[in-house]
Amino acid sequence: MSRHKHKTEEANKIGHRTRATTRLRNYFLTGLVIAGPIGITLWLTWTFIKWVDGWVKPFVPKLYNPDTYLPFPIPGFGLIVAVFVLTMVGFLAANFLGRSFISVGEKIVGRMPLVRNIYSGLKQIFETVLDERGSSFTTAALIEYPRRGLWAIVFISTDTKGEVERRLKDKADTLSVFLPTTPNPTSGFLLFVPKEDIIELDMSVEDAAKLVISAGLVNPKYPEILADEIVDPVQLERVRTSEDA
Repeated sequence: MSRHKHKTEEANKIGHRTRATTRLRNYFLTGLVIAGPIGITLWLTWTFIKWVDGWVKPFVPKLYNPDTYLPFPIPGFGLIVAVFVLTMVGFLAANFLGRSFISVGEKIVGRMPLVRNIYSGLKQIFETVLDERGSSFTTAALIEYPRRGLWAIVFISTDTKGEVERRLKDKADTLSVFLPTTPNPTSGFLLFVPKEDIIELDMSVEDAAKLVISAGLVNPKYPEILADEIVDPVQLERVRTSEDA
C-alpha cells in the first residue's frame, strides 16, 4: 500500500514539473511573440534613422548642426533635415520657375546616352508608386503558376498597355500582374495574364504581402474580410462559428 502511495506521489511530482515546464515554455513563446516584432521594428527604425543621419549630417553646416554644441549626437536630426529639404524641393518645383529649371535639367539629362535611360526609368517608377491617384497594386489575386494546378498570389498592376497590349489583343484581354517571391516580395516577375485566368481576392494587398512573406504561416481570417459584405449579424456569426469549427 505504501509502495503504491509512493509511486502515486512520484507521478504527481513529475506531472507538476511537466506542467510547470510547459507553462514556462508557453510564457517564453508568448513573450517572444510580443517582444520580437517590437524589437525588430525598433531596430529597423533606428537603423534607418542612423543611415539617413550618416548621409545628411555631413552636408549640414557646423553652425546649424546641434552636434557641434552638444556633447552627444542627436539621432534623427539628419532625417528631419532630409524631410525639410525634400518638402522645399517639392514646394519650389510646384511653381513656374521651379518647373522651368526641372525642364531644363531633364533636357540636359536626356542628351546623356546612359544616364537618360536610368533617370527616365527611375522617374516613372517613383511617379507610379508615389502617385496617390494611382490604382497600382490595389488588388491581390490568384493565378495558376508555374503550371496548371498550382496557384500563386499576384498583385494586379494595371491593364496591359502599349505594344504588349496591341500584340496580345487578338489573343486575349490581359492584365499586368506582379508575381512576388517568398520571403522577399520586392523581387518577382511581371506577367501578362488573361483576365479570365485571374481570381481576385477579398484580402487587402497588405494581408496578401504578409501571406507571401511568411510563406503561408500568417493567414488573414476570411470571416473578418467578409464582415463588410455580410449585413445580417446572424449570418456573420454563423460564418464565424463554422470557421472556428
